[in-house]
Amino acid sequence: MSSLFRRLQEPDIRWVEIEIDGQATRAREGESVAAAVLASGLRSCRTTPVSGSPRAPYCMMGVCFECLMEIDGVPNRQACQVAVREGMRIRQQIGTGEGYC
Repeated sequence: MSSLFRRLQEPDIRWVEIEIDGQATRAREGESVAAAVLASGLRSCRTTPVSGSPRAPYCMMGVCFECLMEIDGVPNRQACQVAVREGMRIRQQIGTGEGYC
């Protein structure tokens, strides 16, 4: 699957290894989790608690709360507000994220 988003070519970028839904991938150190998720080709980051419909990052600045994900075992993190770092484990959030492992 090709991604709708692609990174600009920049020299001297440091890459880190992260895991998204159990898949190892590379991300630019310091970019937001939401940007890394979109660049990886994942189309949604969570499902809604009521209907279960998929949601994706929207505003990318912490206002809309559409990018809630489980990050390093903690649910309901705003992916657009968390910087990627080496070894991070990111999972799509199902509903409210309560009781999700």
